[in-house]
Amino acid sequence: MITSEEIKRRLWDGATELRGSMDASRYKDYMLGLMFYKFLSDKTLEAFKVTSGLGNLTESELVEEYTEAKAEYGEQLDKMIQNVLGYYVSPEYLYQTWLKDINSGEFEVQKVTDSLNNFERTIAVSGDTNDFRGLFSSSTLDLTDTALGSNLNERSKSVKALILLFADLNMVALQKGDVLGDAYEYLIGQFAMESGKKAGEFYTPRQVSEVMAQIAAKTPGIKTIYDPTVGSGSLLLTVRKHLDEDTQKSLSYYGQEKNTATYNLTRMNLLLHGVRPEKMTIKNGDTLSQDWPEDPEHANEGVLFDAVVMNPPYSMKNWNRAGLKVSDPRFEVAGVLPPDSKGDFAFLLHGLFHLGQSGTMAIVLPHGVLFRGSSEGGIRERLLKKNYMDTIIGLPSSLFSNTGIPVVVIILKKNRKIDEPVLIIDASNSYIKVGKQNVLQEKDIAKIVDTYVERREENGYSHLATQEEIQNNQYNMNIPRYIEAVDGEIPHDVDAHLLGGIPRKNINGLKVLQSTVPDIMEQSLKEIRSGYAELVKPVDEISSDILSDSRIIEQIKKLESKTKSYVDKHWGIFKNGKVDIDSIPLMEEEMLVEIKGILSEFQYIDVYDGYQIVAEIWKNALTHDTEIIALSDFYTAGRTREPNMITKGTGDKKREEQDGWVGSIVPNKLIAEQLYSDELAEIESKNIRIQEIETELSDLVEAAKVEDSDEANALNGVLNEAGEAFENKLFKAELKKAIKGTVEYNLLSKVEKLLADKLALSKAVKEDEKALKEAVQERILTLTNEEIDNLMYEKWFGNTVNAMVSLVQQSLKTELNTLQMLHNRYAVTLSAMDNESRDLESAFEALLNELVVE
Repeated sequence: MITSEEIKRRLWDGATELRGSMDASRYKDYMLGLMFYKFLSDKTLEAFKVTSGLGNLTESELVEEYTEAKAEYGEQLDKMIQNVLGYYVSPEYLYQTWLKDINSGEFEVQKVTDSLNNFERTIAVSGDTNDFRGLFSSSTLDLTDTALGSNLNERSKSVKALILLFADLNMVALQKGDVLGDAYEYLIGQFAMESGKKAGEFYTPRQVSEVMAQIAAKTPGIKTIYDPTVGSGSLLLTVRKHLDEDTQKSLSYYGQEKNTATYNLTRMNLLLHGVRPEKMTIKNGDTLSQDWPEDPEHANEGVLFDAVVMNPPYSMKNWNRAGLKVSDPRFEVAGVLPPDSKGDFAFLLHGLFHLGQSGTMAIVLPHGVLFRGSSEGGIRERLLKKNYMDTIIGLPSSLFSNTGIPVVVIILKKNRKIDEPVLIIDASNSYIKVGKQNVLQEKDIAKIVDTYVERREENGYSHLATQEEIQNNQYNMNIPRYIEAVDGEIPHDVDAHLLGGIPRKNINGLKVLQSTVPDIMEQSLKEIRSGYAELVKPVDEISSDILSDSRIIEQIKKLESKTKSYVDKHWGIFKNGKVDIDSIPLMEEEMLVEIKGILSEFQYIDVYDGYQIVAEIWKNALTHDTEIIALSDFYTAGRTREPNMITKGTGDKKREEQDGWVGSIVPNKLIAEQLYSDELAEIESKNIRIQEIETELSDLVEAAKVEDSDEANALNGVLNEAGEAFENKLFKAELKKAIKGTVEYNLLSKVEKLLADKLALSKAVKEDEKALKEAVQERILTLTNEEIDNLMYEKWFGNTVNAMVSLVQQSLKTELNTLQMLHNRYAVTLSAMDNESRDLESAFEALLNELVVE
């Protein structure tokens, strides 16, 4: 059973090992192209098998049957497969034939080139077959390129290694549940990160795609979607993922891409994700130079789409090489052409021109489009006056691998109500750092989308800007003009520093504490003068009083009960085998939506922190495990184990070896912890004793370095050259020379025994660990249903209830920490500090007077 995560890891590891010094942006064309050809070959064999009514056959038997049928039926068989797929791969050009040649030692790179070239001639002549034409052109897949090897032999070796990478993958089977498509997208993303600045040509980071796609997918009755700078097609496919099954089936995809290699990548990506050829219209062309697609029945009128999504090149210079005029229908709405030095608004206006009256457009652009002046300021003003700008979403910097600049997602619509405000969201601080990149977490994406849907305002995060506000700001949409950053720092109070006490206004600002336990707060304070109070007990005691209060306990119990019911409900679904591979994304979505609903019933809990807890469960375990369960069932998967493959060696000697077995879904570590706790405790006890011995030996080593000490006299001669440890081989000679009963003999004997004990214990630990490892590996196969239940519940949901309950205390503890900070800040007044300073000066003067000068 191979999961999408394992395929991704295996393919990327293979790509990293095989590409050597070749540029990632170039190597991707070879790897992804040959992976797609394997898909075409597997689809051909599957179509032949189904149309011929053949039963279960091995792949080699199926290839043999296909070869014989081709010899007998010729063109008749070709047309039969063509009618089903729109193409066919002849037996002599199958990927499987390449593998056969490799195994027999008859492989030639020319055979691959011939196969790729022949595919063009096997495509059915019909309107939708343009989707396959030119996929393997020499400009994309040049197998004579010296980057693959300096000579034919080296190139042959490189191509063979790449072919073998996909040898045992059944691409047809992997298409189910979008496993194949996900692996393809993953590889594109990995190549993008490796490609650096070149990544912008073909890839939009997943988290940015998610924000745009989830918003675009909210468009009612969506039937068509268009990306004018389509890249790898990831944006189109991300929108598709958030649509229901029926809408997905009827959705038509349109896109245009200037770069030919990337254009080919788009088509492969869509086809691998199961998009039907007749549902995709992708063009290789320059979006800005010539408008596309045009309505064939109405000149100068573009085809309108329900959703438009795009991540165009940022601030493209010399974008107007075609000499376009403001009379171009796409730019008429702006009344002016965007500046030739920056093409951002040119792309935006192109997308807007093709947006349907009830549609939604999402475009990601550099932050400067919000405030730059001159002609761009005029375009922005026209768009705002015409009420097209719906939402502005400021994102963090460094989200893209090819630029560190902050970006903004702009949502445009043509059917907004008159005087409807523009929603502005500042999500620029919502991220975590992963390496050099900033990354939006699932909770950050969810909050952005929810804020958009609910059109809600939140201090420091979102604001509904009225037309009057926008006019007052002269149509400058720079986000800080509308949303003031929340300053977490509480200003210092001069009177409190001078006279002491915590300002009442600061205490009243602790909203959660004041609204949940106002009586406890009041009992913990003493008024020392108007507007100032001091604590009558330590914050630790106040915290204990609050967290043990019946109101807080009741809230915790309520959330605990609801979370337990939530977990038990979904646990039952997974455990009872109600998992279908195609429904896994929907199951995840349902769990995330449901937890938001549960947590929204509780005041002062951050719903999105709880959302992230569930998202992490999916990311770390459920995505992988549900896929395996869907391929068999819960208990079968629980009793299945897989080879634990490890990498050994480096460079040319790098190889994979099996190191025992691991559970397919049940972790070996968890089995050991729950079912072999005594054995683990025994190993731990021995390890503790080893650490104690090491401490004793270290102390003796240090003592041996002290001159003229007993230890130095006895042990200095048995230290290694570095003087950092005892040398075993020196002991026998020194003990022979030492006289029994002397300090020297006793110390040497002590060290010898400690070293012997450490050696024996280390050996015992090694043997115990080996025995435990083998026992766990065998136990996987015989786990009872009850044991699997306990182990898997612990793996998935062991900490979920406690994690959710901690959210109740989280906001309270945050404010209690603030209270402690305020207490510490004003505990010592300036006058007290002055008095202390004067006392110190007096004491110093008195000391000086006592000094007698002789």
